[in-house]
Amino acid sequence: MKETVTAKLKYLKIAPRKTRFVADLVRGLPVGAAEAELLGNPRRPAVAILKLIRSAVSNAKKATLAPEKLYVKEIKVDQGPRLKRFMPRAFGRSNLIEKKMSHVTLVLGVAEKPFAERFVIAPKPKKEKKEKKTKEPKAIKGKEEFEEKKAAAPKPKAQPGFFRRIFRRKAV
Repeated sequence: MKETVTAKLKYLKIAPRKTRFVADLVRGLPVGAAEAELLGNPRRPAVAILKLIRSAVSNAKKATLAPEKLYVKEIKVDQGPRLKRFMPRAFGRSNLIEKKMSHVTLVLGVAEKPFAERFVIAPKPKKEKKEKKTKEPKAIKGKEEFEEKKAAAPKPKAQPGFFRRIFRRKAV
């Protein structure tokens, strides 16, 4: 008999249609792969479903289940209550605006053998502090040094055809 762990998220203020799209991406995946999929997903429900998966994994650890063997057995998105608001329109009319909510139910199952890790979520590496190098101001003390540096610097070359292009114009 396989054990399961359930976690529920109620009154999520995102429409069920949008939430189902993200839920379909993780259905049947192992927990590590599901987390990696949700971390890279830019949609707004991905954050809430990621929290729900992490909560279910925490519940599984309390029930002494191995997190390496867990996978998303079932994820169901149901419609919650709707908040009804009115938007004023032209000529004294009004339009109904329904703000939809979702109820998400997640069931994690335990596989017979642990999954091979396709994704490893590594912690962010800490940045090493670099020592600041102090630059000494380069001062030219004499006119002779200035002339030497000016002579040593390469002279910029004129682009070929520059004068021809300038003087070929009709209006200068």
